[in-house]
Amino acid sequence: MNTTSADAYLQDGCGRCDRYRTPDCKVHLWTEPLRALRALLLATELTEEMKWGSPCYTLDDENVVMLTAFKERCALSFFQGALLSDAEGLLQAPGPNSRSVRLLPFTSAEQVHERRGSIARFINDATELRRSGARVASHQTPEPIPEELRARLDADPEAAAAFEALTPGRQRSYVLHVGGAKKSATRAARAERCVPRILSGKGFNER
Repeated sequence: MNTTSADAYLQDGCGRCDRYRTPDCKVHLWTEPLRALRALLLATELTEEMKWGSPCYTLDDENVVMLTAFKERCALSFFQGALLSDAEGLLQAPGPNSRSVRLLPFTSAEQVHERRGSIARFINDATELRRSGARVASHQTPEPIPEELRARLDADPEAAAAFEALTPGRQRSYVLHVGGAKKSATRAARAERCVPRILSGKGFNER
């Protein structure tokens, strides 16, 4: 996983798959819009760091927004995006079970320039939300980790540490996937297959 710098991220990729430092890395599909978005972020009060292989922008060590690259688009990923006002309907949930994170997607640098005003507003609002301490309300009874997944993690300290290092959303993706099987044997098999992805720092649905 790339933990060095945002410059290295743009040059080499995130390092979460075997396409790292190759022309096939998905980061290289979106170099220009990612550079344009980064320039806007660097003009704010947020601090640029590297987390989970991607540039992350923080306020007082609290995550606000991240640059992300996917096969079909790149995006600004707002950690508390569900709280942002979005009258234009520009923000997208990463998946049907996403509680907090919202994506602002792009496929070109031209789109970034066209939406500079909206981008600036989202970043400013997200920063102020973080400053205020606002949080997306969590369910009173969050899904417990399936015992088969817990047992597999307990048997492998490296995998357990990697799971604990995942974002809550990524952790939840494994909880939902493993726990969605009716039979214990199937849950155990799913847990086993998840370990390589957990070690790579990815959520279950990430490619």
